[in-house]
Amino acid sequence: MGVLTTRNGAVATPFFMPDATRASVRGLSTEDLRAAGVMSLVVNTYHLFLQPGADMIVKAGGIHRFMGWDGPILSDSGGYQVFSLIHKNPRLGKVTEEGALFRSVRDGTKHLLTPERSIQIQFDLGVDMMVVLDDPRPNDAPEEEIAQAVERTIRWALRCKGEYNRQIQERHLPEEKRPLLFGVIQGGMSKALRKKCAEGLISIGFDGYGFGARHIAEDGTFLEEIMAYTASLIPENAPRFALGVGTPSDIVHSAQCGWDLFDCVIPTREGRHGRLFIWDKQSEFPISNFQSPNKSQSSISNDRREASEESFYETINIQNERFKEDFTPIDPRCDCFACQHHTKAYMRHLFMAGEPLGARLASIHNVRFYIQLMERIRGRVDTVIA
Repeated sequence: MGVLTTRNGAVATPFFMPDATRASVRGLSTEDLRAAGVMSLVVNTYHLFLQPGADMIVKAGGIHRFMGWDGPILSDSGGYQVFSLIHKNPRLGKVTEEGALFRSVRDGTKHLLTPERSIQIQFDLGVDMMVVLDDPRPNDAPEEEIAQAVERTIRWALRCKGEYNRQIQERHLPEEKRPLLFGVIQGGMSKALRKKCAEGLISIGFDGYGFGARHIAEDGTFLEEIMAYTASLIPENAPRFALGVGTPSDIVHSAQCGWDLFDCVIPTREGRHGRLFIWDKQSEFPISNFQSPNKSQSSISNDRREASEESFYETINIQNERFKEDFTPIDPRCDCFACQHHTKAYMRHLFMAGEPLGARLASIHNVRFYIQLMERIRGRVDTVIA
């Protein structure tokens, strides 16, 4: 276990950050998050730039005051939107050497997000940790395309670092008040390209480094070899950020590969659909004995055990008929508000009646499950953080 120190508090590692994409973890208040034990959140530069705009957040006194959260906040650069919007749908924009030209998902207007602009926006947000703008490509893209993206990622990272240094000087920020800056290692499935990208970023110098692109193959297989190899390229005392990871089993295996920071929408997204994570009654979470998984699903099926060979948890669909008269707690091993006060039968009733409270309670439970998962991992996985 290690500790990552930011200007708005220290966080024990490894840790999980719920995604507050638009300055909100969907359906949950900041009090809900604090009660669940959440230490840090992730916001999205691209979406906040579109609405309400960086100027509005500056007027509010920064993102912490704007959303009422006093703990550390990390901002994604907009790089994921390069992947999820532009590369998957060229009609929504294009990538040039200058930056990423987006067509707004809100009103169709065009916006150019350059490396410099991304850093400026993140400074305006007032976050504690920020990420450089990168050019992520699908892992199965042609190697020549991925190689070009690696070169651009390094060039953009250098521009980001230059703008970061300028902002530090212009804002007169002392060392203890500066945000941490993360580079992102691209390279797809090629170890040579991952190594080239890592070496290029390390030569520029960042506080931490992230794993770029997807951590699973198209068939859902967890990419353990490339995840572990990329982690091995990062300086030992630098935090390792596994962007967008993931399911509980993905997090466990990523932590074993050496990754320290995780974020994903899965806990609340699954909760809103009535899918709940439940600790296996027969398991004491023997993380030290886990073997590499054969599968890691990006979406969770109803009422089945995920990664059954590991069997430390299962997922249930609370809307299923079998819970209609189940007056037991959601999970007797969980200490969240929902588990301490409500039964499966009541939860099912809320979803069947279309009551928003059901989604909120399910999300509270799932977020707490993730935080409990990190608490258990921290007790069994050694990490080294400066």
